[in-house]
Amino acid sequence: MDEERALYIVRAGEAGAIERVLRDYSDKVKKAFYFKSFEPNNDFCLLKLCEGIFKVLIKDIPTACQVSCLEVLRILSRDKKVLVPVTTKENMQILLRLAKLNELDDSLEKVSEFPVIVESLKCLCNIVFNSQMAQQLSLELNLAAKLCNLLRKCKDRKFINDIKCFDLRLLFLLSLLHTDIRSQLRYELQGLPLLTQVLESAFSIKWTDEYESAIDHNGPPLSPQETDCAIEALKALFNVTVDSWKVHKESDSHQFRVMAAVLRHCLLIVGPTEDKTEELHSNAVNLLSNVPVSCLDVLICPLTHEETAQEATTLDELPSNKTAEKETVLKNNTMVYNGMNMEAIHVLLSFMEKRIDKGSSYREGLTPVLSLLTECSRAHRNIRKFLKDQVLPPLRDVTNRPEVGSTVRNKLVRLMTHVDLGVKQIAAEFLFVLCKERVDSLLKYTGYGNAAGLLAARGLLAGGRGDNWYSEDEDTDTEEYKNAKPNINLITGHLEEPMPNPIDEMTEEQKEYEAMKLVNMLDKLSREELLKPMGLKPDGTITPLEEALNQYSVIEETSSDTD
Repeated sequence: MDEERALYIVRAGEAGAIERVLRDYSDKVKKAFYFKSFEPNNDFCLLKLCEGIFKVLIKDIPTACQVSCLEVLRILSRDKKVLVPVTTKENMQILLRLAKLNELDDSLEKVSEFPVIVESLKCLCNIVFNSQMAQQLSLELNLAAKLCNLLRKCKDRKFINDIKCFDLRLLFLLSLLHTDIRSQLRYELQGLPLLTQVLESAFSIKWTDEYESAIDHNGPPLSPQETDCAIEALKALFNVTVDSWKVHKESDSHQFRVMAAVLRHCLLIVGPTEDKTEELHSNAVNLLSNVPVSCLDVLICPLTHEETAQEATTLDELPSNKTAEKETVLKNNTMVYNGMNMEAIHVLLSFMEKRIDKGSSYREGLTPVLSLLTECSRAHRNIRKFLKDQVLPPLRDVTNRPEVGSTVRNKLVRLMTHVDLGVKQIAAEFLFVLCKERVDSLLKYTGYGNAAGLLAARGLLAGGRGDNWYSEDEDTDTEEYKNAKPNINLITGHLEEPMPNPIDEMTEEQKEYEAMKLVNMLDKLSREELLKPMGLKPDGTITPLEEALNQYSVIEETSSDTD
C-alpha cells in the first residue's frame, strides 16, 4: 500500500527519498477529506505516519522536503480521526516555528522559506478548525498575538499575499471559535487598525481627504491574490467588530470612520471575476452592518469643484420638463444627488436588487443589505432621500398592482408578503422608513393589503406614523396620481375598473336573506373557533373584538364621568 511505503521511507529514509515518496503520496490523495479506518494489528497506521512526519520536521532538512511533509500533513489533518491523537503542544509548536510565528524580530527576507510558511499556516488552519484540543492550545500558546505580529511583518509586502491570506484565515477561525479572542484582538492587540491597514494595502488606497480615497473607475480589477486577502481580512474584521454597534470614545469613532471609508472604496472596485466581486461586496456589506450607524456618513461625500461643475453641465442638458428628476444625475460613472456622491449607496442598492433576483437564501443573502440600507436611511437624510428617489419615485402608472412589475418597488412589495417572517419584516421596514414612517405614504406605494402585517406589528392599523422623527418636507404627487387617486382601491393599491354592484338588482327580501345567511355562517365559524372576530384597540393594535369593545366602553364611561 502507498501508506505503508510512505511510512517506511519516513522512518528510515534520507531527506531526498522522503520528499519523493511524500510528493507522490500527496498527489494521489490530495482530493481526499476522509481516510479509511485502519486495522488495529496492522503495522501501518496513518497516525504513525503523522507522528513520523513531525519527527522529520524537527530535523534540519531541505526546504523542498519540509514542503512535502507539510503538504501530506495538511491533507491528513482534514480527517478528525487522524488528527486528534497527534494534536499536542509539542507538535503545535513545531508548526508555529515553521510558520515564523515564534520569532518576534525575525524579518521575512528569505523568499525560499515562503512555501514552508504558507504550508504551515494551512496545516494550522485545518488543525484549529477540526480539533478542540488545538483550539485550547491556541489560547495557551497565545496564537492570536503571534499571528498579528506576522501580519505586521508582512506590512506593505505585496509579494507575500499567500502568507497574509492564510494568516488572516487563521485569525478568522480563532475569533470565530473563541469569543475571548475577539476581545483580545479588539483591545489588546489593536486588531481593528491592523486589519484595516491590511485592507488598505490590498486595495492600494490613496487618500485624497481624511475619509475619502481616490477611485479609478478605468483601472484594472483586483488580482485573485489581493481579492482573497481582502475577503479574509473582511471576515476577520467582522468577528472583531461584531459587538461594536455603539461607539463610546472619539478614537473609536475615528477608527470606524476610517474602516467605513475603506469599505466604501471596496464597494466601488471589482474583483477578477463577477463571482469574486459579489463575494467581496457581500463581506463588505456584512462588515458595514457592524459599523455604528453614526459613522456611516462617510459612505457619501460632497463633490469636488470639478465634479460640481460637471453636475451643473449635466443638469443644464436635461429637458426643462424633467425638473423633478434633475436631483439625481449620472456623470462619468458618478451617481450624484443634491451635490453628494452617492456611488457607494447606488452599489448597495444594485447589490440588494441582485440578491432579490436570485430568488433564494433571502435570510442569509438579502437581509444584511436591507437592514444596512434601512439603518442608513433612518439616520442620514441624504441617503434616505436618494433611496426614496430610486426605489419609490413619484407614482405615474397606478393601473397595475404595487407587487406587479420589475421595478425595485415591485420586488420589495412582493417581499412584504414573503413566507419568511424575517424577510417580510425587514422589506416592509425599509419601505416604511423611506416613507418617513408615515402610514398614508406607505399605503400609497404598497396598498393596505401588503402593508397590513407591518402596521399590525407596529400598532398602526388605524393610521398615524412611527416613533422616529423625520424632516417635514412633503412628497409631491404627480398629476397622473392626483387624477386617479379618488378611484384607487386602498386595499390593492391600484386603479380598478368599476365593478357592477351585485345587490343593485336584488329585492329588499333577497338582501335581507343574504345578510342573515352571512351572519349565520360567521356565527358558526366563530362558535367552532375556526374564525375569531378581531377589533382595533384605541392604540391601534389588534385584539379580540370583545376586548376591544370593552376598552372603548371604559373610555366612554371615563369621558362621561369627567363631563
